[in-house]
Amino acid sequence: MKSLFSRFLGVLLLIGSVSSTVSSQMLRTSFVMKDVHYRMQLNPALVPDRGYVDIPIVGNFNFGVSSNALGSKDIIEAFNSESGNFSSDVLYDRLKKNNDLNMHFKADAVSVGWWRGENFWSISVGMRMDVGAQIPKSMFTALRDMEDLTANNWDNYRMNINNEKVNFNAYSEMGVGFARDLSERVTFGAKLKMLLGMGNLNATINAINIETNGLNGGIRNPESWANGGNAKIQVDAVMESSLSGMKFLKDEDGTIYDFDYNQFGIAGYGGAIDLGLAFHATDNITLSAAVSDLGFISWAKSSTSIISSEETRVYDRTNYLDFVSLVDQDELLNYELFGFKHDENAKGRTTSLYSAFSAGAEVGVLNDKLTFGVLSTTRLLKPKTLSEITFAAAIRPASWFDLAASYSLLQSNGKTFGVALKLGPLFVGSDYVYLGDDSMVADIFAGLTIPLGKKN
Repeated sequence: MKSLFSRFLGVLLLIGSVSSTVSSQMLRTSFVMKDVHYRMQLNPALVPDRGYVDIPIVGNFNFGVSSNALGSKDIIEAFNSESGNFSSDVLYDRLKKNNDLNMHFKADAVSVGWWRGENFWSISVGMRMDVGAQIPKSMFTALRDMEDLTANNWDNYRMNINNEKVNFNAYSEMGVGFARDLSERVTFGAKLKMLLGMGNLNATINAINIETNGLNGGIRNPESWANGGNAKIQVDAVMESSLSGMKFLKDEDGTIYDFDYNQFGIAGYGGAIDLGLAFHATDNITLSAAVSDLGFISWAKSSTSIISSEETRVYDRTNYLDFVSLVDQDELLNYELFGFKHDENAKGRTTSLYSAFSAGAEVGVLNDKLTFGVLSTTRLLKPKTLSEITFAAAIRPASWFDLAASYSLLQSNGKTFGVALKLGPLFVGSDYVYLGDDSMVADIFAGLTIPLGKKN
């Protein structure tokens, strides 16, 4: 059986798969590609020479996953305790004290941009999802222990899990963009977005501590408890969720023992803005800076639940069968262990978006047939901010052909590279090319575009 964490993550991924039928984040490698409109996602002031119409869904699709410790194969297997993967020393030895996992997805149902006089306008409708988790190594230690523990070796056992976090955010956005030259050297761009919140979750496990003492005869032997044996469970955890259709199931004393998710809908509303500037220092050198996704979502009270637990339970000869029943379950890390209670007075909540900041410089030579650039980006993800420095170069022998390559320093520890190709209406790219099961960072960006007229 899967752990509580695994089951909840599965629900989040299910929500994402449902959302994908209607709707990146940014492809940094596209920064040096002059005729590619996708770089406006980095900076709304970096407008293309031509307008465009993206083919729905496949016209602007982006998916990526990253970890600071685990390869792609490990990530898939790590949340499936049935695989026995937690007993693998190979996986366990690769873990860090705190293991980070991030996943993002974006797709557009509508994306169009056009020139009208000196102004460039754009409209987009799409879906975005982000999942972030910080999983301590102690969680994997506990899951390994659960595979090995028997009734007779629970004595003097210690489980200490702390600082585990899970964050999830999914929403659709409808945006209108505008850009124009403020002067001969400066271009300004902005995009206003209305947001429909599909779901948000912030879960923090500050502590799960289990200890047993004096159970020399095994936990099922009454004499072990009669002779002073005891056990203690301490839990400090909270989970805030805003999901339409999420229902927590409670027993007679109000303790949550499971959850049910039975529909998909709008749980909140919000707004955001992208702002960007491009300074053309010379005919060949451009400096740029931007902020993206500066905004918030207000989640409805009717879709919001807050559950928490902050208690210590002691087991002795009077109630030891409760402890036995708990550890006999196939999944130890479940709602019964947490003892979650529902906050009946929970109100609506407001959360900020995962804003991104970028600054870059590019140099074009040979009439912009060859371009070099460097880009710094920082995205305020949860539970951990991600930053990257990317060096890129592009060659553009013709307007229908553009090829770029990049090298990013931070997230992949310099162990991967990026590529992007524009071939007529087709665009494909990756900042972190997938290099096999050991890849800790990988993404894919794809688009199919119908070109429109040039700037007059």
